[in-house]
Amino acid sequence: MSARYVKKRTPVPAAPYDAILESISDGVFTVDTSWRITSFNRAAEKITGIPREEAIGKPCSEVFRSSMCETSCALRRTLKTGRPVIGRSGYIVDARGGRIPISVSTAVLRNERGRVMGGAETFRDLSEIEALRRELKGRFRVGDLVSHSPVMQRVFEVLPAVAASPSTVLILGETGTGKELVARTIHELSPRRKGPFIAVNCGALPDTLLESELFGYKRGAFTGASQDKLGRFALAKGGTLFLDEIGEVSPALQIRLLRVLQDRTYEPLGSTRSERTDARVVVATNRDLAERMRAGAFREDLYYRVNVVRVELPPLRGRKEDIPLLVEQFIERQNRLQGKSIEGVTPSALSLLMAHDWPGNVRELENAIERAFIHCGGGVIGIEHLPGELSARARAAEGATGMKPARDLVEAQTIRVALIRNSYNRAAAARDLGIHKTTLFRKLKLLGIDLPRGDGRSRAGKK
Repeated sequence: MSARYVKKRTPVPAAPYDAILESISDGVFTVDTSWRITSFNRAAEKITGIPREEAIGKPCSEVFRSSMCETSCALRRTLKTGRPVIGRSGYIVDARGGRIPISVSTAVLRNERGRVMGGAETFRDLSEIEALRRELKGRFRVGDLVSHSPVMQRVFEVLPAVAASPSTVLILGETGTGKELVARTIHELSPRRKGPFIAVNCGALPDTLLESELFGYKRGAFTGASQDKLGRFALAKGGTLFLDEIGEVSPALQIRLLRVLQDRTYEPLGSTRSERTDARVVVATNRDLAERMRAGAFREDLYYRVNVVRVELPPLRGRKEDIPLLVEQFIERQNRLQGKSIEGVTPSALSLLMAHDWPGNVRELENAIERAFIHCGGGVIGIEHLPGELSARARAAEGATGMKPARDLVEAQTIRVALIRNSYNRAAAARDLGIHKTTLFRKLKLLGIDLPRGDGRSRAGKK
């Protein structure tokens, strides 16, 4: 029997540790126990725009300049607890001052004896993913307006044509529905976008002051008029004049407004000569102008003059599917304004927001998120961070009716949020909730949740 000779393979040397770090696309840096950077790979240089020689030796907070460093530093949490953080979202500020969205993971660094020597953090640039997310969101956005609601989508569809027209626009809606935001969007979409946008709240000023604000005055027109003053119609030349709460204007001043809208001329107080205006006029009210016209409080001829093009905004309680989208928008805005990195809201907090009727509409929701930022230092907004009247209502419902009805309310709202997020695709919503679709069907029936006719089932295979 012949002997077998097996040729030994020469072992391939492993790639050096530093070479591996230099080849990956994620940024990696390490710090010592004094939070000073001890290593900084090539991807970290590329993402931050900061050369390695400038970064090493500096405190990591000086290099990354992120609000996470002060309030919710993932690496600090890892070194404190000994547990890694995986995939936390946040942002850093690069060398040019740009805001870079990132995903962060952290770990503890130990020597061969197990002693803590510092920490390591990897971060991934999410700019392309964020750009794709904004592109997808763009389907539900016009200017600064965002909505999934079919009612608001119809408004979105007509806004470009309304903006292109020179006609007077009447915006109707309850207080807080965003009438001024719609007016600004019309202005930004119009050929007058480079001109000024001038807003006047007609209900906040007495008649005499409102008249001088709108039309201006000449020197000596009244006691204290020491020099000429341009009115808002003059200041809005080449742009848009937005008259909010037009329903509060007195009948006497309505006559002067009618003349401006008909003839495009007006007379400043104390003047004997008419002046022309080319301002595009957009008006808004939360009152029923037709009812006020029938009651004699609003002139019929002015009503028909302002009611050329009408845009009606639904209350928030009529488009609750927009609440998650609006909450996300307000969190992004407050993060920019307050320099924080709040990541979102908990499912239970969102369910509570969805259950509220919001008599103050979008404005009330925005105020609730702003107040939540005061109490939430970082991470996500929970029920405990929401305004007292909301969290108290949840506790009262739980205490008065027992745990099961309260849990059913939260569960129903959580399911509604998942359905909205997945365009009512039930199979996709079930995966989002982490339950089987037959379980979802049973809960829909048990909780009495109705679905629209187009429930997204035809797209189930695409999810």
